[in-house]
Amino acid sequence: MRACSGLILFLALCLAMPAWAQAGLRTEGDVAAAQGVYDAEVPVSSQTDQAREGGFARALAQVLAKLSGDEGVLNRPGVAQELRNAASYVDGYDYRQDQGTSPGGAPTFRTTLVVRFVPEMVDALVSALGLPVWPQPRPKPVVWLAIDDGTGAGPRLLGTGQVNAARPLLDRALERGFRLGLPSGSAAEQAAVGAIWRKDPAAVARASARYSPPMQLIGKMYRGGSGWTAEWTFVDAGRVLAERTVSEADPRRALASGADVAADALVARYAKVPPSGPAGTYRVVFTGLRDAEDYLRVSALLQKAVVVRRIVPVLATPERLEFDLELLTGLPGLERMLGADAPVEPVEGVPGEYRLR
Repeated sequence: MRACSGLILFLALCLAMPAWAQAGLRTEGDVAAAQGVYDAEVPVSSQTDQAREGGFARALAQVLAKLSGDEGVLNRPGVAQELRNAASYVDGYDYRQDQGTSPGGAPTFRTTLVVRFVPEMVDALVSALGLPVWPQPRPKPVVWLAIDDGTGAGPRLLGTGQVNAARPLLDRALERGFRLGLPSGSAAEQAAVGAIWRKDPAAVARASARYSPPMQLIGKMYRGGSGWTAEWTFVDAGRVLAERTVSEADPRRALASGADVAADALVARYAKVPPSGPAGTYRVVFTGLRDAEDYLRVSALLQKAVVVRRIVPVLATPERLEFDLELLTGLPGLERMLGADAPVEPVEGVPGEYRLR
């Protein structure tokens, strides 16, 4: 019994040792910018360690939202807690200075932190926490948007020639993890304005037949009262998946709202949610241990599993280890985090028990 007590104390000390990770700084050009779904950029007040740590957390939240397609990802179990460890997922970071102009005409400067995360580590976290996964490559729907600015000229189609005017919509789509395309805006396509205005998705789909994929974000935007109203319809292969009307005082916000309509519809239809379980404390057993090296292998395995927040050794015998694990998600999340190549395998029919290979 005394030997077992000593072994438990030894394990407790091993498990208390931190797993160190260092986020490197690398420069990839004069202007740093987020390039893909595993990159993000966030404004920071300075380049201090404290500001950077906070920026890492906000950047990882952005990446998780893009990968899952869930704008409310922060409210899912375990996500907010793991954002405190965001630095351990960082592959590299840079700073960018953005210059603007104040209302008085004076130059202003804003510091932006551009962060690149390790894709494999982020994927493991998404899987372990049971977040929905929006598969890639993702479709690029075509936006058929007619705008009536109230000047009497009537509604006009927004095409590639007006890409700067569409920037709030296109940028919001990138924030949600996908891209939107614009029609060329030719004279023939301008004729689709009538179908847009009378909300005839079938006619718009016919006009969009030359584009791929067969998805359309259809919108009519016009002045309404003291602001702007945008009526959105999202169509996938001829099927209306979503309709939403948005009113905003700022036309840029009304325009950007279309990206949310498309993203929400696509996620609802195509995102996959892996099985998960509630956060809590679970009794976990490991059997088949042969020597001290096996004990260390188990302890190291648990230390690097991000879903494990706290490890309490309960029992240690020559062939068996028991722990109470505080998990961000249930046992399915732990097993996904361990992976198929882990040195342990689940014991069939015995939840929470694992055998060394």
